[in-house]
Amino acid sequence: METIRVVVNGALGRMGKEVMWGLSRDPGIEIVGAAEKQVTQMRLPLPEKSESVPFSSNLGALLDSVRPDVLIDFTTYEACMAAARISLSHGVNIVVGTTGLAPADLKEIEELALKNNVGAVVAANFSIGAVLLQHYCKLAAKWFDHAEIIELHHNEKADAPSGTALSTARMMVEGKGGKFAYSPTKKETLGNVRGGQVDGIAIHSVRLPGFMASQEVIFGTLGQRLVLRHDAINRECYIPGVTMAVKEVVKRKGLVNGLDKLLNL
Repeated sequence: METIRVVVNGALGRMGKEVMWGLSRDPGIEIVGAAEKQVTQMRLPLPEKSESVPFSSNLGALLDSVRPDVLIDFTTYEACMAAARISLSHGVNIVVGTTGLAPADLKEIEELALKNNVGAVVAANFSIGAVLLQHYCKLAAKWFDHAEIIELHHNEKADAPSGTALSTARMMVEGKGGKFAYSPTKKETLGNVRGGQVDGIAIHSVRLPGFMASQEVIFGTLGQRLVLRHDAINRECYIPGVTMAVKEVVKRKGLVNGLDKLLNL
């Protein structure tokens, strides 16, 4: 089987570096190029290897030059959509981990992928464990009326609550088929101490050094509770999911939205 040729967009970002490191160790994948908004050198060394690959701020020209099978994007919303349009129009499959894409963006990606006869995998979370946690929470939701979520991230995370926590809450509501029962507090001596709320599910955000990304979902009912938790220790946890997406996207046409689809959940 031929190796899958990959270009990494946003190669110098935190996730871009992790993707470069992780995929360069897979014998079935070959990194053939890297892109950034601004570059100061024409080639970028591969992690733990003596080779280097073409490095450019002109994504279209880079794709024409190295002719990859897949573009991987972990950048910003604006950069991601621009890269998706360029890549798909060049007939290059895409794997996107950038968050914040609206339904209209996903529709555009799907239409461009089908028009150019290629595949696109878009996922808000590439951690297989986090995706499994969401799936189990959706299954459990049917049997409980009360639930709360505690999400814990590093202190430099810009938003709260996390997109994963919001997505988990919405999946739980979908699994239950309606709202959860929220137990109101008669007197709060500190404002917002119960956290935010999504259809009866309270969400609490922790921001501290020492965490990367963790989520704990607590279901409660008479005489018992069910606690489901996932901990991401470092960004290496995303590599198995990204690797799976790269190897699957070349087999598909159109859009796959969510890693759960590739896991057949």
